[in-house]
Amino acid sequence: MTSALPATVGVVGLGRFGRLWVSMLRDDFTLRAFDSDPGQRDEAARQGLPISSLAETLASDAVFYCVPISAFETTIKEHLALFHELGGSRTLIDVLSVKRHARDVFQRHLPAGYQALLTHPLFGPDSVAASGLPGQTIVIDGYRMAPETLHAWSAYFESKGLVVVPMSADEHDRLAAESQGVTHFIGRTLERFGFTPTPIDTLGTRRLQDVTSQVSNDTWQLFVDLQTLNPHTKSMRLRLSEAQDSVFDLLLPNRLHADRMVVGIQGGRGSFNEDAARYYMSRTPDVPCEIVYLHTTERVLRALHEGEVDRGVFAIHNSVGGMVGESVTAMARYRFAIVEEFAIKISHALMIAGGADFAKVDTVMAHPQVLRQCRTNLEKKYANLRQTSGEGDLIDQAKVAELLGSGELDASVATMGSRMLAELNGLRVVEDNLQDLDENFTSFLWVERPGQR
Repeated sequence: MTSALPATVGVVGLGRFGRLWVSMLRDDFTLRAFDSDPGQRDEAARQGLPISSLAETLASDAVFYCVPISAFETTIKEHLALFHELGGSRTLIDVLSVKRHARDVFQRHLPAGYQALLTHPLFGPDSVAASGLPGQTIVIDGYRMAPETLHAWSAYFESKGLVVVPMSADEHDRLAAESQGVTHFIGRTLERFGFTPTPIDTLGTRRLQDVTSQVSNDTWQLFVDLQTLNPHTKSMRLRLSEAQDSVFDLLLPNRLHADRMVVGIQGGRGSFNEDAARYYMSRTPDVPCEIVYLHTTERVLRALHEGEVDRGVFAIHNSVGGMVGESVTAMARYRFAIVEEFAIKISHALMIAGGADFAKVDTVMAHPQVLRQCRTNLEKKYANLRQTSGEGDLIDQAKVAELLGSGELDASVATMGSRMLAELNGLRVVEDNLQDLDENFTSFLWVERPGQR
């Protein structure tokens, strides 16, 4: 070996990669290795690797840091006092998978007179076990290192059969986000998806299984560090997500049927959502439409997302009741495009089952928005009625009206809606126009899947 290389080398960190690194260096240097975790030290000892104290390891001429990315700065800071006690100068070398972070940590904390080399071995225990060390790649950035020492380390790595790629920390992280970052993200996504072998896997499928298995062998902390401490991975993930959404959207048709448009609405038959949908569709009478009654905004947006309907309609705001909370919650879960917001005038009637005795009615069940729009009049005229909203589809008063009309809801329950809703379900109107404002308008959204135009 060239005299520019150190006589003693320390390795801090004896995880899976640290043990691999020690096994590569041990025959060429006086080697000292340390890990703060007794379990890792015991495992290294079982493999016959040399174990030293922290002070002995840090006293080496060159020290490799094989620690988790997120622990690197804390570890360096903890070692500064001991370096000061030891005196002299030495070379610190990292093997982190992100390079700007390592460079910035060295820049903040490296003692004067110390040299530093940034490296990223593009291999690990699994790839070395599968195909050996020769031919594997290592990236180096001679960040703060004398030219002759940098050349000596490059020659050493090449003597081990490694392909040495000189590259700046910035360029490394940019490229790593587009390669290693993508691979780990997809592998972890497939792991979370539940991607497992089948009897009919193709070669391409088996390769994806290998990727999933390989990245899953690494710690979750390594994955998090790769994705958060490389400044370029955030934009990569956003682009990857946009590409996935784009491919997903391209597989769904603009129209399910050539002869008609299928429209999913928040309400049931006779609901104001149906009035809104028919009002909107009346502007294009040449386009036949089929209405699907989905009762909740969540079901409308899910059906739109899954390609079960072509368009969707749901209420978003009322002049008295304000925002429709159900819709706001559902909108946060799904991707969609707003084609238009429009408003229609709303009036609310109190209605009961056709044969019901109103004296025995004790509850009015309707959408929370309807109850807010009629709060004052209900309290003034029908204070004896308990106000409630149903669960699931029963949040829609059109569904409540349907079940009242069929006798599936107790006759002690009343609901609210339009006179048309009462007529459709054979209900009796107790009083109409119970909304607190005469000019009571509700705004609706007409929506479609993204990229449909």
